[in-house]
Amino acid sequence: MQTLQTTSLRVTDNQLFILDQQALPQEKRWLDASTVEALVGHIHALRVRGAPLIGLSASLLLALLAENGHSRDELAVALDTLRASRPTAVNLMNNLDRMKQALWQEDFVPALTAEALRLIHEDKQLCDAIARAGSALVKPGSRLLTHCNTGGLATAGVGTALGVIAVAHQQGNVANVWVDETRPLLQGGRLTAWELGELGVPYQLITDSMAASLMAKGQVDAVWVGADRIAANGDVANKIGTYSLAVLAKFHGIPFYVAAPQTTLDPNCPNGDAIPIEQRAASEVTGVAGSFGAVQWAPEDANVYNPAFDVTPAALISGWVLDTGVVWPGGFVHSQIG
Repeated sequence: MQTLQTTSLRVTDNQLFILDQQALPQEKRWLDASTVEALVGHIHALRVRGAPLIGLSASLLLALLAENGHSRDELAVALDTLRASRPTAVNLMNNLDRMKQALWQEDFVPALTAEALRLIHEDKQLCDAIARAGSALVKPGSRLLTHCNTGGLATAGVGTALGVIAVAHQQGNVANVWVDETRPLLQGGRLTAWELGELGVPYQLITDSMAASLMAKGQVDAVWVGADRIAANGDVANKIGTYSLAVLAKFHGIPFYVAAPQTTLDPNCPNGDAIPIEQRAASEVTGVAGSFGAVQWAPEDANVYNPAFDVTPAALISGWVLDTGVVWPGGFVHSQIG
């Protein structure tokens, strides 16, 4: 495969490398992800993360494995293993469905490579289209609030919600971005803050529990988030804490926008109740670990509830900003995502 580079993915010498998003922002460290076992481990540890990026990394790996001589049967097993690595983010399933079609073509090796590269190219185009559609909704002088990380680190392109914010900033319409730290792994504090700083976008980092007081003081003009899965009725699964922001925004009369590509839509999922929600390790809540070592602040035997995502009902969403344009309340029906 040709040499390839995005913000978080790199292909060189027929090997796949991922930017370790657990090491950011202190260190830019590239990790080998050239085996199924390695990539699944990176996905579970959120060293590679972001719904679009997870699907793209799995697709690239399958293509590289094919080029490196793996049989069709071996690739089919690898595909199923990768598909099961992240239950909530539907981009992974959608991308691998396309890779599976390529796998069963007679000349499957070039077919897999072409499909993986096509998915990368399409994702960049999807991000650009989302950014154009969404930035048109950002008014001059806007103070925006965002949750988790939805930029170039999570996609092959400029990002989804953060891509909207970046383009709106280039247009001179962003006064400030409130960045939720985003528990439990602080992906807002570590990743979104870093990306906005790199882009020169003015921001202030807040804890998740501070959003309500900012809204009450009139300091938030709109909320922009991404999505890991959008059900056929418009319900949205996203990083835990998104639902509470939507409730707060509704109470305070603040627009709440979801920015996502077509690969995040799931026409086979009727509503949010049918979206599987991943449970993560208790250690992510009871303490913290890093290059400095580990700190435990909760009792050793504390019982922990740690869902990675929550579901925001469609009724709380002001608009879904897709690469095909903006879908307004009442317009999100099954045919929209066919």
